[in-house]
Amino acid sequence: MAYSTNEMMTVAAARRLKNGSVCFVGIGLPSKAANLARLTSSPDVVLIYESGPIGAKPSVLPLSIGDGELAETADTVVPTGEIFRYWLQGGRIDVGFLGAAQVDRFGNINTTVVGDYHQPKVRLPGAGGAPEIAGSAKSVLIILKQSARSFVDKLDFITSVGHGEGGDSRTRLCLPGAGPVGIITDLCIMEPEEGTHEFVVTALHPGVTREQVVAATGWAVRFADQVDTSAEPTEVELTALRDLEARTAAAHGQAPGEA
Repeated sequence: MAYSTNEMMTVAAARRLKNGSVCFVGIGLPSKAANLARLTSSPDVVLIYESGPIGAKPSVLPLSIGDGELAETADTVVPTGEIFRYWLQGGRIDVGFLGAAQVDRFGNINTTVVGDYHQPKVRLPGAGGAPEIAGSAKSVLIILKQSARSFVDKLDFITSVGHGEGGDSRTRLCLPGAGPVGIITDLCIMEPEEGTHEFVVTALHPGVTREQVVAATGWAVRFADQVDTSAEPTEVELTALRDLEARTAAAHGQAPGEA
């Protein structure tokens, strides 16, 4: 089956979510990838959203953390404070799944402003629970489309800390967990280099060249000694993804593919 680069990105991200893991999910691309994982390779994944649903199994993608679909399909719903204090800060979240407007070579995230904070070019949705997720989850996955505008040498604002300044920066900041362990884009997969914690390319999606990745990265991106090629999406994965998007579009009055 033919597929788009966005579908490749979503499928590649879904594959990173292990079955049975407890995942704190962000809205948007993270939610799409996490729910695709639940529908395919990881049926026993436990999806948690910051509004309180635990074990959410939405049939359509939520518009926000307050979408009733999440509470209606969850195993239980608890207060937001419990989600953060007991589940997240208590070390019970295996994976935090986050999106970003900008990311740097150490996996730090900006979702606050583009440009000067006081006179920004673009004011973004803001932090939400992302700083706490990035700080306290046992590991973090980041998903976003890749361009030189989003993969920047220096963030306009650090909303959520990944590996800080690299090296042992995260340890010195006393942040628990491994921090970001993967950045999944429409071009490639990046993982932190041992020691430096700088993100390097470890896999290219089918048909993508190194030159394309270099052109779409705002820093001098490096490649691992062994760079793999991502497996193409299967018919099962694409069918599940497209059905999910179609149900979401119908439920929210969107055009197909906007979900």
